[in-house]
Amino acid sequence: MARLQSNAAIDVAVVMVPLPAQGHLNQFLHLSRLLAARGVPVHYVGSAAHNRQVRDRSPCPDHGGDPAASRPIHFHDLPLPQYSSPAPVADAAVKFPGHLQPVFEAVRHLLSPLADLVRSLASSSRRVILIHDSPMTFAAGAVASLPNVEAFCFHTISAIAGFFFRWELRGKPREPAVDALELPQVANDGCLTNQFMDFVHSQQQMAATDSGRLFNTCRAIEGMFIDLVAREPGWDEKKTFAIGPLNPIISNKAAGGGGRRHACMDWLDQQLPASVLYVSFGTTSTFSDEQVAELAAGLEASGQRFLWVLRDADRADIYADSDEGTGEKENLPSEYYRRVEGRGKVVCGWAPQLEILSHPSTGGFMSHCGWNSCVESFSAGVAILAWPMHSDQPRNAVLVTHVLRVGFPVHDWERRAELVPAEAIRRSVERLLSGGAEGEEVRRRARELGDEVRRAMAEGGSSKADLDAFVAHISR
Repeated sequence: MARLQSNAAIDVAVVMVPLPAQGHLNQFLHLSRLLAARGVPVHYVGSAAHNRQVRDRSPCPDHGGDPAASRPIHFHDLPLPQYSSPAPVADAAVKFPGHLQPVFEAVRHLLSPLADLVRSLASSSRRVILIHDSPMTFAAGAVASLPNVEAFCFHTISAIAGFFFRWELRGKPREPAVDALELPQVANDGCLTNQFMDFVHSQQQMAATDSGRLFNTCRAIEGMFIDLVAREPGWDEKKTFAIGPLNPIISNKAAGGGGRRHACMDWLDQQLPASVLYVSFGTTSTFSDEQVAELAAGLEASGQRFLWVLRDADRADIYADSDEGTGEKENLPSEYYRRVEGRGKVVCGWAPQLEILSHPSTGGFMSHCGWNSCVESFSAGVAILAWPMHSDQPRNAVLVTHVLRVGFPVHDWERRAELVPAEAIRRSVERLLSGGAEGEEVRRRARELGDEVRRAMAEGGSSKADLDAFVAHISR
């Protein structure tokens, strides 16, 4: 891996400003580690609680030979005004985590301490690079007046989702390349709350100060959509770097080996290769008790092995009610565990997703299709049962099922307000894992995509080249 010269490492500093939600915090940490491994001093900005959160949930840097293991990242605990941390609402009409909106509003108050930090770094560095989350464009205001500071926008969603969000806002101009794909239409309606859209739109004028943008994706995953976003109006003269997937690649040996591991990994060790369905809906989705019961029944009826992470969505401060911050949810009857004993395991709380997806016993992933989960599954070569909830997830599901064809839908997004019955869940699980030709073909394509993605991240690959180009640009 190419590294900066030692003098450049001293002269250039990077400041990371993520949105305080786990899927964003996590991607910014992965990027921080990659840059730190190349000798770039990285300053990670957030509240004390969110900096603690991303460190507590960080995958072990030893996995996959992560070169950042001994390279420190400088965390800056910046003050936020007091904000509420309500429980998630399971029966909300729009499944976007609106209960996090108080902390999204509170982070606007980071601007002043962030500006102080950037000015301090700018006074002692030849150049400061500020990398802000795409919904956090106000952070660019902290650098606008400083001559040796440059801002980049990091999009923690897919290129396909970003393209279609803005394409719809532009009135859906004709795009022959998109028309040829004949993809299902997903409207912006139902993906985000009005409050979050107002939060994003109020900052749009700040985007003009960015020099370019970064995407956690690669050409093997969505090359056409990388090209489409690169030539969007207003961005066509700026730099676009597709540098993902950013998550470390964990070898099967590391995922299935010894050492201090989550208890579910010992259970996976006892299962047959590629036999287990991993079931997880991320950190921003909460099911009603009725939907949990249907999911439990569907998994049981499928007859397949499964590892199910059952939890509530994160609160704005995950440590507010529990010092562990696990988001535990337990509402299954005790007899359920008896009936599925030996072929089903339920984890009520946090679980190490990267290790699970990379374990040789994992044969499929029932997922909300959050972008972290997608790229982690792609890089592990694991097929997906797509059950999107909100945000970019419906478009990510289209990428999975219709563009890449490495998964099946669990239910139709247009029927998202309806309860998904156990029978539909059973059919989707059996479709992927029962040994039929259709499921085997999807799983084969997922394995091949995993190979392509890993090549993109290796020497000579497109993502490695884009990351090299980005590092060369900021250290010029």
